[in-house]
Amino acid sequence: MAKLWIDNLTKCFDGNEVLKNLSFHIEEDEFVAILGPSGSGKSTLFHLIGGLYTPNNGDILLDGKKINGQKGSISYMPQTPSLFPWRTVLENVLLGAELTGKKEPQAALQMMEKAGLKGYENAYPHQLSGGMKQRAAFIRSLLSPQSLICLDEPFSALDEFTRSEMQKWLLSIWQQNKRSILFVTHNIEEALFLADRILVLSEKPANIIAEFEVNFPRPREETITLTEEFLQYKKDIYKILKKGKLE
Repeated sequence: MAKLWIDNLTKCFDGNEVLKNLSFHIEEDEFVAILGPSGSGKSTLFHLIGGLYTPNNGDILLDGKKINGQKGSISYMPQTPSLFPWRTVLENVLLGAELTGKKEPQAALQMMEKAGLKGYENAYPHQLSGGMKQRAAFIRSLLSPQSLICLDEPFSALDEFTRSEMQKWLLSIWQQNKRSILFVTHNIEEALFLADRILVLSEKPANIIAEFEVNFPRPREETITLTEEFLQYKKDIYKILKKGKLE
């Protein structure tokens, strides 16, 4: 059975359909990226999966159980790190686990060391760079007990070099601590470098108009971005995004 199953999901606001009969799935420990034009409903989809919204029609199944409107079923990382300024970095990292009574400070310290945050355990968020804040936020997601992590353009505010470093770091940590991940991005290269599979959304009302299996071996090296296969993937996806439909 799939880890996450979205079945004929429809969501309307004031009579306007944002998502219409949307269906897809994510397998156990699979990394799936969603690409789509601005305003296509990607964030709405995350809010539905996270239980903040209830669909007008359709079902959301996690491990075979219906979670429509149910909060706390997933771990969610928004575009901004959302670290509490009054908590230390370690306290922020442990927050998700703390709320469920499963706080493991030793595991957090080990992950922080691998993330280059050793020595910042007792620092506060304002003392960290943008990339360091994102590392802390992702560690918090991994330490939360939920088996599905939704990442909503977590690197969009970073400069290109830091973004590239964060992508490589994310993959290295994910390889060691496998979870099912649903990753929203506007960046085609980012989706290709990170994901096992890419789903392309149409404009509103959103539906899946294309799906790409990304067959680059793992662990992935940055050099794959220069290969002919990578560039061909990029061209094909760009063409579909630009037209908003299959040929």
